Amino acid sequence: MIPVIINKASVEDLETLQSIGKHTFYETFAASNSKEAMEKYLEESFSAEKIKGEINNPDSLFFIAWENDDPIGYLKVNSGSTQTELKDDTALEIERIYVKSSHHGKKVGQLLYDKALEIAEQRKKAYLWLGVWEENPRAVNFYKKNGFVEFDKHIFRLGDDEQTDLMMKKVLD
Repeated sequence: MIPVIINKASVEDLETLQSIGKHTFYETFAASNSKEAMEKYLEESFSAEKIKGEINNPDSLFFIAWENDDPIGYLKVNSGSTQTELKDDTALEIERIYVKSSHHGKKVGQLLYDKALEIAEQRKKAYLWLGVWEENPRAVNFYKKNGFVEFDKHIFRLGDDEQTDLMMKKVLD
């Protein structure tokens, strides 16, 4: 088995983050959404300007999982005001753990989650939280396995479609 290396991303990794983000989001959600809605979301959410602004914000961190020279996934965490909803200074949000489907079941997601947990512990956060689509059982089960519990729901809009995300959190010791 080839070792997976997790590296902090910088602005030099912009195109890699765009590529992994678009690829994995499309793989995961294209079958459940219209082509037009997917194209619009991918263009807006993974634009160079948007990703560059997020990378340059000290309250958002990106980490890329590499297998040799192949980027196979990434993690994005947010603290403070960059959190998408709660904006709780005692929390760290996991906004994205994206892994290429070719690497599902190979513990890449676990390595990325472990990195998020390490950051939360280093920063002495009280809890981790995230939103996950209720119709993505693989991801929901992954988070439950890692000790997350549902505490609320929110609407995620993709095109004209309103989708329900489960909000989950894990209280840290």
